[in-house]
Amino acid sequence: MNAKNGKLAIVVAGGPAPGINSVIGAATIRACLSDVEVVGIQEGFRWLMEGDTAHVGPLTIADTSRIHFRGGSCIGISRANPTKKPEHMNNVLRTLAGLGVNMLVTIGGDDTCFTAYKLAQASGGALRVVHVPKTIDNDLDLPHDVWTFGYQTARAIGVDIVANLMVDAKTTGRWYFVVAMGRKAGHLALGIGKAAGATLTLIPEEFGEKGTRLKTIVDSLAGAILKRRAAGRVDGVVVLAEGLAEIVPQEDLAELDTAERDDHGNLRLDEISFGDIVKTRVRTRLAQLGVKGTTIVAKNIGYELRCADPIPFDMEYTRDLGYCAAQYIMDGGTNALVSIQQGRFKPVPFEHIMSPETGRMRVRMVDIGSDRYRVAYAYMLRLARSDFDDPTELAGLAAAAGTTPERIRAELGYLVERPAPVASVEGTATAS
Repeated sequence: MNAKNGKLAIVVAGGPAPGINSVIGAATIRACLSDVEVVGIQEGFRWLMEGDTAHVGPLTIADTSRIHFRGGSCIGISRANPTKKPEHMNNVLRTLAGLGVNMLVTIGGDDTCFTAYKLAQASGGALRVVHVPKTIDNDLDLPHDVWTFGYQTARAIGVDIVANLMVDAKTTGRWYFVVAMGRKAGHLALGIGKAAGATLTLIPEEFGEKGTRLKTIVDSLAGAILKRRAAGRVDGVVVLAEGLAEIVPQEDLAELDTAERDDHGNLRLDEISFGDIVKTRVRTRLAQLGVKGTTIVAKNIGYELRCADPIPFDMEYTRDLGYCAAQYIMDGGTNALVSIQQGRFKPVPFEHIMSPETGRMRVRMVDIGSDRYRVAYAYMLRLARSDFDDPTELAGLAAAAGTTPERIRAELGYLVERPAPVASVEGTATAS
């Protein structure tokens, strides 16, 4: 197809992530250089679902050549979901066709990828669709060393926040429970906690399937505080993945009953104040164990990270993604997610990343069998089997709580029944 006969639309949906503007700019510039007209769809699919064309505007090289330095989205964003109603899907396709659009670049996470997939199917080939994966959660189904854009910037800013809290915690003699975004997977929480050297990081993957009792999470935190106290410290910073709230049975977290859901059916986890719930229950648990006077402050981080100016990694990465998205779709490509793997563009067909069980995009979880996780685990402060096997260590824990070793073993010993992950180090070092 001659590029001059096409019109390309760009739409951003879901939640913000650093680098969106860079994708928009790179895709626009590449298309315009091939004489393809580019339009930006404002506020996600919100207006297209209503058949409204008033919220569509042209994008040019002059408009977009410097927007890669800035966070946010120059064409806005929304979570409006056209896949919920057939009439909304029809409106989107009909409105795009009326605008003369035959190529669509979607920018978003797993829900937006699903929308792109369904639009490509429903158009019957009339609309070519490619998707650029975006989420600070880093949980889209890609190889483990292929980041989703925005993650590295979010992690960098999150590390700065946690580093400052670590100084505050030590100065004031308190604990911070930092809840990091990550609806299903713990990539962001672990990335922040590991890089910052947080006292402890808990992610849902560590606990396995849904049904983990809230008591287990609470006891893990109480045990870390107790162990720190036995070592003479009354301060620390814990990073918690917000997805921990989704693995806890509903009866353990009554707040889930009233939590709102977004247009994609996802719980609005920020509304249940998971950090405050855990803080309150850990303080109660510590008092039961005999530890009083522990100050704990809960803090959510996520919204501070999503619209930050991208770091150079994400600026470069997203310019690659935007360029490749535009080039691929202009060359006739469609029905694929755009990725850069080992420095090379690789389109991933939608069918390859959708779960046959759910029909939706698979979620990439943290690989807790990897050395990346095992090294992180090794540097965390948490109760270990040695704390219960060594009488001196156990006595120290008991003394810190003002109770007996037998009670500490009875109350918290179950936490170390599972073997701790151990990092493997291959090869041998020899002196020259």
